[in-house]
Amino acid sequence: MPTLPTLPRFTLLAALALALAACAAKPPVALEKPPETARPQAPVADPAPIPVTETAAPAAPALVPGSQADLRDKAGSDTVLFAYDSYELSAEARAVLARHAQWLQQNPGVRVTLEGHCDERGTREYNLALGDRRANSAKNFLASQGVDVARLSTISYGKERPAVDGSDEAAWAQNRRAVTLVTSR
Repeated sequence: MPTLPTLPRFTLLAALALALAACAAKPPVALEKPPETARPQAPVADPAPIPVTETAAPAAPALVPGSQADLRDKAGSDTVLFAYDSYELSAEARAVLARHAQWLQQNPGVRVTLEGHCDERGTREYNLALGDRRANSAKNFLASQGVDVARLSTISYGKERPAVDGSDEAAWAQNRRAVTLVTSR
């Protein structure tokens, strides 16, 4: 690449510096005060106030009948919990599933999948089998409450989809569960 001789390069830099200096901000010019004999200005009227209309706060979105949110709202939860290494439904789990059954009877076109889950302890195969027993335990309870079994399906995720991360009893207790998931309306 050819280089410019030293003198023209210096001249070019000096010209650039001068051009930048010419573009620098100039101090503001002070405005003169109008003479006392100047014609008085007419008073300026205050502008008319802009009317303020109050809008109502946006309403909470309505629950769609037969949706997952509707199930949670009406039944209080879409999840039942299990004791360690168990698929027996507690009294609390049966009460939640009874509300699921009532909701399903009010929404006859809804189909659900009952998901069985486990905590992280145990082998993958053992937890898949235990998750399957938990999902089927919930399904059998719903069927005993009059829900058509054709509307119920089950799946086990074992320990693959924890609800809560953690390796302590509090996390494990929330991961031992069956979830009623709305699959179609």
